[in-house]
Amino acid sequence: MSTREKILAAVKKNQPPLSALPDISVFKVHEEDVVKKYSEMFAGIGGLLVSAGSLENVKDLIRKDFDQSKRMLSNLQALSDVAELSNPDADPHTLEDVELAIIEARLAVAENGAVWLTEDVMGHRVLPYIAQHLAVIVREDSIVSTMHDAYAKIASEDYGFGGFIGGPSKTADIEQALVLGAHGPLSMTVYLIK
Repeated sequence: MSTREKILAAVKKNQPPLSALPDISVFKVHEEDVVKKYSEMFAGIGGLLVSAGSLENVKDLIRKDFDQSKRMLSNLQALSDVAELSNPDADPHTLEDVELAIIEARLAVAENGAVWLTEDVMGHRVLPYIAQHLAVIVREDSIVSTMHDAYAKIASEDYGFGGFIGGPSKTADIEQALVLGAHGPLSMTVYLIK
């Protein structure tokens, strides 16, 4: 038995007894209009929300709102005529010049305006963090009220890497002045589709 195995066996043997999880039913919120709540929260954290309706409309909006001469990446086959398809096996250093990353979220959270992205929808796990601008497609029926609802939904998913992203990157460390695009995307646009 290796040292590692001995340590893990000792840890497993000395576990405290299991205890019941706390009752979190007091946190249950039933939002009447999660789309409206999500829209308000996302705008409040510096994002731009566009009701696009369909993927075809998203393509038209991307063509109109972003410089087509710059590099755009997506892993959505349906957007291959407006963006280069990303390669998850690519060297992350080759992504330094990505102007726009277009990703479809697994879900969105109304209470804080965040979206849930997993490695398989990112195309490459660094993509939503390194691009100058981030565009996320959110299906209206994927919006949940709270983070409790989000965690309940993703608890049974199998994913290697995932993260909640809420709006463009920002900081207020220096003199409490809010700076958008400090260490990640300068802007984040959510395109709502049916």
